[in-house]
Amino acid sequence: MSQITLTFDNGPTEAVTPWVLDVLAKYDIRSTFFVLGKNIVEPSNRALMHRAREEGHWIGNHTFTHEVPLGKSTVESACDDEIGRTQSLIGDAAHPDKLFRPFGGGGVVGPHLLSPAACTYLETGGYTCVLWNSISRDWEDPDGWVDTALQQCAHLENALTVLHDYETGAMRNLERFIVRALERGDSFQQAFPPACVPMHRGVRILPMDSFICTPVRAIEGDHQ
Repeated sequence: MSQITLTFDNGPTEAVTPWVLDVLAKYDIRSTFFVLGKNIVEPSNRALMHRAREEGHWIGNHTFTHEVPLGKSTVESACDDEIGRTQSLIGDAAHPDKLFRPFGGGGVVGPHLLSPAACTYLETGGYTCVLWNSISRDWEDPDGWVDTALQQCAHLENALTVLHDYETGAMRNLERFIVRALERGDSFQQAFPPACVPMHRGVRILPMDSFICTPVRAIEGDHQ
């Protein structure tokens, strides 16, 4: 039996997020929505973000554009553009811990997640970095992701599952996932597994080198 923490990335969207909130309310499950800045620019999506907050869900920052992982970005202003701008838009809906989830570019955890500058930005800004240990790739397999997620969670005492509340059709199977998990004895919690939170309020709790790209430096004396 697993304790499952549900999180939703890439929303909010008018087509999907209300449905997700209704399903979660039906089963009295609280989750975290890692929102995109470019989405909450729209007043209707901002309203959905505030609805989620009012219903007891946590709101986190998942960058503004969701286009280039911060560890691969060559834009000098990337931290302000992607993290700071989104946090300003989240405003008073933000969790006190200033939750931030980096863009993984397909759900992979690796050194592409953060640049050294991004890591420093998170530390200085007092952010909490939230990763994951279960990703069913629901965006690729809208009807088959439930089996994948259940299998992943079965091998984890505390699973932090990433789902996506945008238009792929995957979330029409959210209730089926919840029911099957409950039937086999799993439970749902809002808290994050400690192993998935390497930084809390700007303080590194776990080693983070494997999530930060190493800048390429010229080798002294190499003129070839």
